[in-house]
Amino acid sequence: MTAGSGKGMKLGINGFGRIGKLTAWHHIGRKYFDEIVVNIGREAGTSLADIAHYLERDSTYGLLHGFLYGCRSASLISELNEDSGTMTIDGIKVRFLRAFRNPAELDWRAHDIKLVVDTTGQFLDPTLPPDHTAGSLRGHLESGADKVIVSAPFKIKDKKQLMCPDAVTTIMGINGNDYDPRRHQLISGASCTTTCLAHMMKPLLNYFGPKKILSASMATIHAATGSQEVLDRLPRAGKTDLRKNRSIMNNIILTTTAAASALRLVIPEMEEIGFIAESIRIPTSTVSLIILVMNLQEELTGKFIDRDLIGQIYSQAASDDPNGYLIYTEQQNVSGDIIGMPRAATVIEGHETHTRTAEVTIDLAKVPGIEKDIISLLQDAVVRVPVTQAVIYGWYDNEMGSYVNILGDRTVSIAEDL
Repeated sequence: MTAGSGKGMKLGINGFGRIGKLTAWHHIGRKYFDEIVVNIGREAGTSLADIAHYLERDSTYGLLHGFLYGCRSASLISELNEDSGTMTIDGIKVRFLRAFRNPAELDWRAHDIKLVVDTTGQFLDPTLPPDHTAGSLRGHLESGADKVIVSAPFKIKDKKQLMCPDAVTTIMGINGNDYDPRRHQLISGASCTTTCLAHMMKPLLNYFGPKKILSASMATIHAATGSQEVLDRLPRAGKTDLRKNRSIMNNIILTTTAAASALRLVIPEMEEIGFIAESIRIPTSTVSLIILVMNLQEELTGKFIDRDLIGQIYSQAASDDPNGYLIYTEQQNVSGDIIGMPRAATVIEGHETHTRTAEVTIDLAKVPGIEKDIISLLQDAVVRVPVTQAVIYGWYDNEMGSYVNILGDRTVSIAEDL
């Protein structure tokens, strides 16, 4: 995945919100693709210069040239051509399309685009046909793309429909090899939260196995996203979550996450574990935190699972990770320290790992499946099982540092198979 090895390939990006813009930043800096074609789907500002203004500046990460090359650098944008909708950014030609929103109307074929990253969050159902009136992921294929990467989990609206055989969900460093270039055309990169959670769970599953993990739960303390309102707003017709229409500037907001269901797609062993996932939105621009709580059955060896063991598991997994997606630290961090941290799916805050071991009392007479004649043979039908509860904290920059950079790795890996 070395820079400049794209052999003249072009990349299409559909959508120019947070993930779309930062995906452009990533690939401008990476230099794998020789040209990037971005579909905005509408006019923006008064000219191409206004689009360049938006692209170059970011309230979270600063100026594009400063982000890539440091504070002494100068603007990287030049050669704006209003007629062709093109500009040159750090040597990369970037073309902007502003006519159509429906993927089926984009005509990627005319721009020689084989690979598209859809960052709109609007086209998530792989079962919809390419000519669906509201637009469809398959419209990109109809328009000439060979592969479409989605920067969100798939969402099938008709629950009777099964996942399509040409669609797959992958997370780099977890199940990246599940992608089959001969079969898969639609690839979901899951979500930022699922990416972090998968890299938190995988080392523990590898060490303990699913049988020893009695249950698990997580809560993500999540930065604001573009789906939330700056000020209170009346919800649209049919909306059931009234809290997302409240001001993110002034509130801590309880919401939901699909991380639990998406996690099972990339780590099938999670089907064996009872798992609950919750999300809480807070008024920050990026960097989120997963609090993972696990109940682990102890062995009768006298040595219980403790903080040191959990730390050793993660420290070893981080050392063995060739991509650096998992970082383990004993330092004391705050969220601002994680902003832009490159390629870190999760940063385990080892300093805050906590464990507690206690006996759980179980009345076997109340356990389904145990026959009464067996219970009668026991001197005591009440057993005490040692269980350790572990609390683990994992940071992730839900925008550029974690999600977009790892999505960029996924994009390049797919491009190399085209």
